[in-house]
Amino acid sequence: MPLPVARSGLLTAGVLLALNAVAAEPQVSLTVYSSAQPGGIPAEWYRPLPGMGTPQANQLPGFALVRLDRDLQIPRGRGTIQFTDVAALIDPTTVQFLSLTDPDGTKVLEQNFQFDLVSQDKLLSRYIDREVSVEQQSGDGVKVIDGTLVSSNDGLVLRGSDGQIHALREWSNMRFGELPGGLITRPTLEWDMQSGKGGKQRARVAYQTGGITWWADYNLIFSEGADANSGFVDIGAWVSLLNQSGARYQDAKLKLIAGDVHRVEVEQKLWRARGMEMSAVADAAAPGFEEKAFFEYHLYTLGRPATIPNNSTKQLELFDAATRVPAKKQLVYYGADLPGYYYGAPMMDREFGPASNTKVDVWLSFKNDKASGMGMPLPAGRIRVSQQDKADGSLEFIGEDKIDHTPKDEDVRVRLGTAFDVVGERRQTDFRINTSGKVMEEAFEIKVRNHKDQLVEVIVRENLYRWSQWTLIEQSMPSVKKDVRTVEFPVRIAADGEATVTYRVRYNW
Repeated sequence: MPLPVARSGLLTAGVLLALNAVAAEPQVSLTVYSSAQPGGIPAEWYRPLPGMGTPQANQLPGFALVRLDRDLQIPRGRGTIQFTDVAALIDPTTVQFLSLTDPDGTKVLEQNFQFDLVSQDKLLSRYIDREVSVEQQSGDGVKVIDGTLVSSNDGLVLRGSDGQIHALREWSNMRFGELPGGLITRPTLEWDMQSGKGGKQRARVAYQTGGITWWADYNLIFSEGADANSGFVDIGAWVSLLNQSGARYQDAKLKLIAGDVHRVEVEQKLWRARGMEMSAVADAAAPGFEEKAFFEYHLYTLGRPATIPNNSTKQLELFDAATRVPAKKQLVYYGADLPGYYYGAPMMDREFGPASNTKVDVWLSFKNDKASGMGMPLPAGRIRVSQQDKADGSLEFIGEDKIDHTPKDEDVRVRLGTAFDVVGERRQTDFRINTSGKVMEEAFEIKVRNHKDQLVEVIVRENLYRWSQWTLIEQSMPSVKKDVRTVEFPVRIAADGEATVTYRVRYNW
């Protein structure tokens, strides 16, 4: 285990440069990495619900790099010290130690990670054949029984000083003489150290811990524009930080890494967790997150100290709310909705693909650029969209979706649901195949009906799924080729009207 480390890979970068300025830095720095899927953390993981069982915090999809700057009393020569300010879910193989006072003369020779924490069951097992004092409620008040603990299985069995045996199913309190050796109250790192100077030294300890993750949530309010297909959105972005690591991080310098950081994963089952307290933070006057590119990822640094209690979920504003961001509502009819890939040979079955879906999807899109009032790289997250009911001013939920990590100057597209008053119909009108000539033709008729009292624009999307080499030899209106297998027909449909799209495609192989 590579512990003694002026040359450590984890701490080398920037550590020695900070020796003279360390006193001005926060004592705790926390960088949190997440592999949580947008919307993938169920609410029962971060709020207490009855009957949920034991928390399984080490299953949370994320981890953190913790850095602690502490003053330690280090023995001169060779000696042992204990460091207790660590998370319960620490990965002890990642621990790095550096004396900022004496980086060349003080190092760790060996490390032991002690995690045999005190509990009622462990106390009882350690006190077998030892004296205890048990209180039991009775009709006359509290009865005290002193004796030797004989057994703690399925209740308590005591032998009194007079030799009488007491079998207790219930008791209200128990007193022990002392904490048995080997049990500790907090996870502890024990270091066997070598130091030429010894004495009080400023030390930096870094490690990774599980049981902590973060994710982004976006709240959008949509306002209709001059026509049915345009509008604006007000966008608020929040970070949720879930801490079940077994440690409290007081006044920490908080950083979040957004991006797909590869790690060697251990296959584990997911369990539901319980027992978190909600802690919301909103301070408009305090500095928020500052974003910058970091390696091939993005780093978000909070401009103020943050306290992250154990077993808590904290919400922090990711960036100031953006208002009046131009947005576009788009109706898309994808009648076939087939897999977006080709098979190993042309699909010659006439019945493959002609089945019709009638639903018309509703999409909302906006540009993530400075001109629109945005322009910050957006971490992957869930987007919830609401619209104001002008009758009473209330906000009503109209749909949600998730986005992947989205760089600046890219489009954000949100699928909200399906339209109620616009429906589609798709039918195969012809199918021909000449296997010797290696040619196949197929024709379709697509109808979209608008039952609204206003004009709508609909994108009719078609997947040319039978083979990769195709040509549209007939089409009733111009189309746009979106990719190697997809074409789109933009149509405008009058109020209570209908639009029809027809096309014929030829496949060759």
